[in-house]
Amino acid sequence: MKPGLALLCVVLLSARAAALTPGELQRITFDQHIGQVLSRDLRFRESNGQAVSLGDYFGDKPILLVLGYYHCPMLCRLINDGMIASLQELQLSAGHDFQIVSVSVDPSEAPELAAAKKVQYLRQYGRTGAEEGWHFLVGDKNTIAQLANEIGFRFAYDPPSGEFAHPSGFLVLTPDGKISRYLLGMRFDARELQAAIAAAANHQEGSLVKQLALVCFHYNPVTGKYGRLIVNGLRFSSVLTLILLLALIYRLARDRHRTITS
Repeated sequence: MKPGLALLCVVLLSARAAALTPGELQRITFDQHIGQVLSRDLRFRESNGQAVSLGDYFGDKPILLVLGYYHCPMLCRLINDGMIASLQELQLSAGHDFQIVSVSVDPSEAPELAAAKKVQYLRQYGRTGAEEGWHFLVGDKNTIAQLANEIGFRFAYDPPSGEFAHPSGFLVLTPDGKISRYLLGMRFDARELQAAIAAAANHQEGSLVKQLALVCFHYNPVTGKYGRLIVNGLRFSSVLTLILLLALIYRLARDRHRTITS
């Protein structure tokens, strides 16, 4: 079953010929690997500089796994904002009931940047005890590529802009590191998230999530134009608005005519 295009927000700042092509952008998606057990021996560095293995976070709690990068200008912030907003509605708390592992896909990012992002998101989350349960990791290119491949996270680097195009969403893992569920998009229903965490805690696997064939901001740096989906959507909205406006004018004129003749 070939998944559709994931909800994707890509900010590209240049229009030079070396930028990602439309075909490359269409491959930016999640390939859902439900039931995949992640490699325990993948080596990263924590925000405090400590060397760790991914398996260090496996144990007795489910894990929310979030891939992105810490200097991301828009999409990563929107994903984390949406995730935190949903988490704040739960009685479950990071550190006590589950862990969060955020991993940068940019091998040039250092633990210092991860530490700054950790402070920011912990302050936003605002729950005591979360510091020990939310981990921010950096790694080398090969390790990042292996993790991304195992979870089906398809991303690409755009040289002109210096940014990464990547899908939106995160994963819920069982305590032993098996992929239980994907939550896609930028806004996440709190009840769905709680159910996903509870299922993962019981080592249950969820079902595939339908990926929306929608691009929230798809700019082609090669042509300097917006994607066909966005253009057609704007055209449809404009025509619909015009029709509704004409209908309103006709109704007002008819009502006025009836008032005058009565």
